[in-house]
Amino acid sequence: MPTTPTRTSRRGNVGFDNGLTNYGDAEFSRYLRRSFAKSMGYSDASLAKPVVGICYTASGFNNCHRHFPEVLSAIERGVLANGALPVSFPMISLGEAFLTPTSMVYRNLMAMAVEEMIRAQPMDAVVLMGGCDKTVPALLMGAASAGKPAALALAGPMVSGSHRGERLSACTDCRRFWARYRAGEISENEIDVVEGRLAASAGTCSVMGTASTMAMISETVGMTLPGAATIPAVHADRLRISEATGARAAEMAVSGGPRPADLITGKSIENALRVLLAISGSTNAIIHLTAIAGRLGIEVSLDRLNELSDETPVLVDLKPVGSGYMEDLHAGGGLRGVLCELADKLNLECENLEGSTISERIADSPFDPIDSNVVRNRDSPVRSVGGLVALRGSLAPGGAILKRAAATERLLEHEGRAVVFSSLNDLAARIDDPNLDIEPSDLMVLQNAGPRSESGMPEAGYFPIPKKLARQGVTDMIRISDARMSGTAFGTVVLHVTPEADLGGPLALVRTGDRIRVSASEKRLDLLVDDEEIQARRASFSGARPRPERGYASLYHRSVLPATQGCDFDFLAAR
Repeated sequence: MPTTPTRTSRRGNVGFDNGLTNYGDAEFSRYLRRSFAKSMGYSDASLAKPVVGICYTASGFNNCHRHFPEVLSAIERGVLANGALPVSFPMISLGEAFLTPTSMVYRNLMAMAVEEMIRAQPMDAVVLMGGCDKTVPALLMGAASAGKPAALALAGPMVSGSHRGERLSACTDCRRFWARYRAGEISENEIDVVEGRLAASAGTCSVMGTASTMAMISETVGMTLPGAATIPAVHADRLRISEATGARAAEMAVSGGPRPADLITGKSIENALRVLLAISGSTNAIIHLTAIAGRLGIEVSLDRLNELSDETPVLVDLKPVGSGYMEDLHAGGGLRGVLCELADKLNLECENLEGSTISERIADSPFDPIDSNVVRNRDSPVRSVGGLVALRGSLAPGGAILKRAAATERLLEHEGRAVVFSSLNDLAARIDDPNLDIEPSDLMVLQNAGPRSESGMPEAGYFPIPKKLARQGVTDMIRISDARMSGTAFGTVVLHVTPEADLGGPLALVRTGDRIRVSASEKRLDLLVDDEEIQARRASFSGARPRPERGYASLYHRSVLPATQGCDFDFLAAR
């Protein structure tokens, strides 16, 4: 009687034996996969190794990641040197300035792709390559849901350039020079010259914008190796820590951990909030951190944010709140310097990728001095309270966010007349009209720029000062919207008003001439219109507008959660 031959195969689902395609015959699936793998030149020895997937986000539409080919090589060196097989795979890349209507719309699309490709492809651990604003949260959201061991390799910040003997870099200086141009202080020729000098190298914006903030948060929760957040993109140390990240991922592929859920916990999220407040980080980080935590069933409370903010001073002297750049923070102690100053307020037992705790991380190191001009001592902070605060009230029952450290002090307690723009198109059409009825004491209100709006919650909350006022020397006014703001921006800007106008929130009912009161001390945002009038307006409110009917736009519109829930999709958040 003839017998069926058997093939000698490795035991266990490791490396390329992970998640075999199901043809109803597991041995055939393994045989076919190995055959196709060998077509790429892999030897039997290579195919016997654990696999480290490398989620590769280089793109010609992402200037922040243009050095990623070199970073990828460094990661691969680390993986190979530690006995695993590196296998890179392409991923959606979100270049902040190259997407329409806004990169925020595509964060969830990237997060879905990250999750599914980590889960679907044969890998024992994964290195996530990212840097540009929405890329890092998308990577962490996807990896948290996929559940495999994961390490984050960051792009790093660009270095600063110069103009007329002044240091400058993207993108706080972008906004500052553009405001001067709109005010007629500099010529068209000069703004053209500045345009070519703002982004001097590869890497992310070199101020405490969203990319830098998310890098600091990622290191705080332990998803990067210590020191990774602040190393400039062009420094050799960026390649060395990338190699070390690959080496650590190879170890994780064998040990099976840590997984994102082991590092991103309620306690590490609270540490991240504390750091966010101490660095006066981007308002975007509240949305992203809420979404990342939400993938693991962890709630980010705005009330708790306010409690932390009132007892956490701003310690980092960086633009847009201070004067320095990320390269200064790196030389001045990096995240470790911030953790040292906050030590008595942190959950010190939280661990990072390499298994060390925050307590061990902040132990004395004579080779890493902390520059108190960049990372201030608690007794001489940049600001005495945290950089961000949540507001609630009749105009924002669900909450709103104010970056008070970047605001004009006198405007933090203010009551004035509303000047309302019904949409971004309305704003663009009227903001520079010389006949616009507006005074410096007015509050500008933008409606219909939230998550479900046609514009998809762009960074339009920092809308410009009307040209006629800018030319009178007005540099700041209170601006209120359901939109977002770049972390590189500054001014007295109230964002993420919830419920958004598109859903019929109170923001949709504001009319020009209404009185609005903002109080940072009381954490209030109130529309001073009586209930009877509000009810009459609500009765006549119609938010019906054409909705997208196909593709991702349709999925996004019907599934996106409010800002207070991280703008994730309702079917992706942990249940």
